[in-house]
Amino acid sequence: MAVTSVKREQEMVGFEGTLPNGSATMPHVDITVIYDAICPWRYIGKRHLDLALAEVPEEISVSVAWHPFELNPDMPAGGLSRRDYRTAKFGSWERSQALDAQVEAAAAQAGLEIHHERMQRTPNIFDAHRLIWLAGEYGVQSAVVAALFRRYFVEGEDIGDRTVLANAARDGRLTDIDIAAFLASDQGRAEVKAGLAEARRLGVSGVPTFIINGTTGLSGAQPPEALRQAILESTGRS
Repeated sequence: MAVTSVKREQEMVGFEGTLPNGSATMPHVDITVIYDAICPWRYIGKRHLDLALAEVPEEISVSVAWHPFELNPDMPAGGLSRRDYRTAKFGSWERSQALDAQVEAAAAQAGLEIHHERMQRTPNIFDAHRLIWLAGEYGVQSAVVAALFRRYFVEGEDIGDRTVLANAARDGRLTDIDIAAFLASDQGRAEVKAGLAEARRLGVSGVPTFIINGTTGLSGAQPPEALRQAILESTGRS
């Protein structure tokens, strides 16, 4: 069926409500992650965030929302040959491969695989952002983000391709929705464009950027301990 308007559900980590004696509200933290779907540091940053959240005390509830950003806003709709794009960007294919090796080493330290050798195209990610927006409407954003990252960074698939996006939606538990119909429609376009404009208004120039409770901002693939500490400090703890 075609997608209709639904009430947005935030993805929750931990618990929310009152303390066991009913005397106080449990602390809550909102995390907004400004991301680009093909930035490898965002992939590593998500892993670091997952590790940080695993160490947050269970009495703190956390909501994670994903906010779009484009490092390559002028990317053609069909994407570009990765080799051609990276050679033009970095001056040579050899320089690009050296940078890839550095990223792969950082990913390995975080317990992740990245297979740049499998990537044939640098995609246009606007539709991927639309899919992630839709996933947010159904409360499965992080699962769909993880699926997209796996398909791109591990499998080397083109996440600008709508069939790949539909498969990622299934992997991320975004089911009972006609993803092909959604992608063929205009749904989510205005929302993603507004999100991209907001990121520019905020002066974001790199990703990932983590905004905690609307005030604390951390940029880059921060180590898990730094993220955990920022989350705790936002609740008045240390």
